[in-house]
Amino acid sequence: MKDLYRYAGFVFLAGALVAPAPIVTSATQQEEHHDKEKRRVYDREHKDYHNWDDNEDHVYRVYLGEQHIEYRDYDKLDREQQSAYWNWRHSHNDDREHHDQH
Repeated sequence: MKDLYRYAGFVFLAGALVAPAPIVTSATQQEEHHDKEKRRVYDREHKDYHNWDDNEDHVYRVYLGEQHIEYRDYDKLDREQQSAYWNWRHSHNDDREHHDQH
């Protein structure tokens, strides 16, 4: 009988340790997906923040087209290139609802 309690305790403990793993993984994937949909980007020169969402991504692609620049992920641009985008963006800011100044 003592062995049965030991075995049951072991099974319960093992189950308790293994069960949260899929829950944590799933939450992390949801957070990553959410982060890709919308994140805040700091504009150093203008000292403000912008929500980088589908709208901002669209405007960024318009900027690249107007400048005849091949698409490159904003995060991979150097500071000078990011600053050039935000300078252009501030002079072409037609959609203030997606612009978050703080």
